[in-house]
Amino acid sequence: MNLATLTHLVGELVGGLGIFLLGMKYMSEGMQVVAGSSLRRLIGTVTGNRFFAVIVGVVVTCVVQSSSITTVMVVGFVNSGVMSLVQAVGVIMGANIGTTITGWILVLKIGKYGLPLLGVAAFVYLFSRQDRYRYWAMGLMGIGMVFFGLELMKDACALIKETPDFAAWFQAFQADSYLGVLKCCMVGCVLTTMVQSSSATLGITISLAFQGVISYETAAALVLGENVGTTITAFLASLGATTNARRAAYFHVLFNLLGVFWITLLFPWYIELVQWMINSDVSKAVLVDGGATFPGTTPAIAATHSIFNVANVVLFMPLVPALVRFLERIVPAKKFKEKPHLTDLDVRMLDTPTLAIEQSHKELERMGDGCEKMLRWVVDLRNQEEPDATLAKRLSRRENVLDSIQDEVTDFITKLLSGTVPHSVADEARRQLRMADEYESVSDYVADLEHFDRKLRQSGFRFTSAQRQRLDQLNEDVLAYLAKINVALRQENRNIHAEAGPDAKRIRTKIKQFRRQHLEDLSGCDMPPTVNVAVLAALNAYVRVLDHSENIAESISGEK
Repeated sequence: MNLATLTHLVGELVGGLGIFLLGMKYMSEGMQVVAGSSLRRLIGTVTGNRFFAVIVGVVVTCVVQSSSITTVMVVGFVNSGVMSLVQAVGVIMGANIGTTITGWILVLKIGKYGLPLLGVAAFVYLFSRQDRYRYWAMGLMGIGMVFFGLELMKDACALIKETPDFAAWFQAFQADSYLGVLKCCMVGCVLTTMVQSSSATLGITISLAFQGVISYETAAALVLGENVGTTITAFLASLGATTNARRAAYFHVLFNLLGVFWITLLFPWYIELVQWMINSDVSKAVLVDGGATFPGTTPAIAATHSIFNVANVVLFMPLVPALVRFLERIVPAKKFKEKPHLTDLDVRMLDTPTLAIEQSHKELERMGDGCEKMLRWVVDLRNQEEPDATLAKRLSRRENVLDSIQDEVTDFITKLLSGTVPHSVADEARRQLRMADEYESVSDYVADLEHFDRKLRQSGFRFTSAQRQRLDQLNEDVLAYLAKINVALRQENRNIHAEAGPDAKRIRTKIKQFRRQHLEDLSGCDMPPTVNVAVLAALNAYVRVLDHSENIAESISGEK
């Protein structure tokens, strides 16, 4: 082989693979944004029901176009405690089925339209002003690049067939015996581990089989090995994670290894079954530009991939409890608390911004609940003859926890914004940064309320019965307002600022009335200055709690 031919071959193969991988990335990112809110709701509906979890895994993987992304996402959810191991197992099994959609996309005979599709979608992406159209265009650009990259790889594989040295090397891998099947599986596994994408190695496999460089049987064995190779991504993501997250990643490896093991034992009968089911003649040659091609291999390879994964899920579904118990024995729980952070945020989620922003949203909900609890505790402590030291410590600890949660949320969102994210996600992230700061400020002022009461008691004084009654009424109103804001946050009610506006106005009026009443009381009795200062400081703290709560309502409503 001369140098020019070798350069041309390597250039087309590497270039085609690069365009294919970039296309998969664009298709994945475009689909994630278009289906972002639906995807978030779908992940949130996962229950302990294995069958439903499998369906969720299939749908999510079809959307994100990568079982690796789905499994890494699942490891992140399990690591943060959002998803249980049983739920994760179901989603991972579904992801194995969902990833086979790529093969069926490649079956579509629109390879020659890949470049025009890419060009048209690129114009829409560049000149459209609406985010939704831009990300639809990004997804279509990805599809165009996938087909264009596949065509380039097919052309490169045609050169391989015409080069005796390369052709002879590929002939060394033949799935004509059990040992040969295992060798081909190993090659598929290593290739996928290196490329970090089973879709890419599937594209290479289809290109080689289409040009007749390898037989359908060899391609089928390579595809089986690719199923094992794709587990490396989740395995690497589990390093340093919690015990349950590592169990989820190990299940992915175990599930695929056992599946490949039993199917290789039945390999000759399995590939005959596949050809019978799809009624495809893999040996039929079609002349293209004077060279023989085998288009029947493409649907056969896609079917081989799909039928294997579906059969594997059906076979192992009843065995899930036993496999989970086995994983719990070989990966025992640690005797100390593993969770290093206060939040459930996980950097593994940053690769899927639409789901990452949902995770930080959950943490804001936790901050809101924490502020509500602190307001209730303040009233309890203020009305006790002898304040409960344990409850006081709990309130102080909760304020410190909310400070730390804000730090972790801010760090997480800052990392998210440093990457490429859709405008809608970036806007939501900025709103969340503001809300985290506002909730933390609410907790500070609530802690101040307890501090004023404690300082007053240390000076030998207390709020009078009438003062406590007024402050308690005010606390109840502010708490109800904050609770309303928190419900709006959970329900993503964008009208909350307008809806809650009259409540805020009424509370402000009541604070002014209380302050006026207090100042009138000063002239009618001998009130100690310490008590006077504490009452005015408490009223001011409630004003600040209300201010920050209103700011949260503004952020939820999308106001600047």
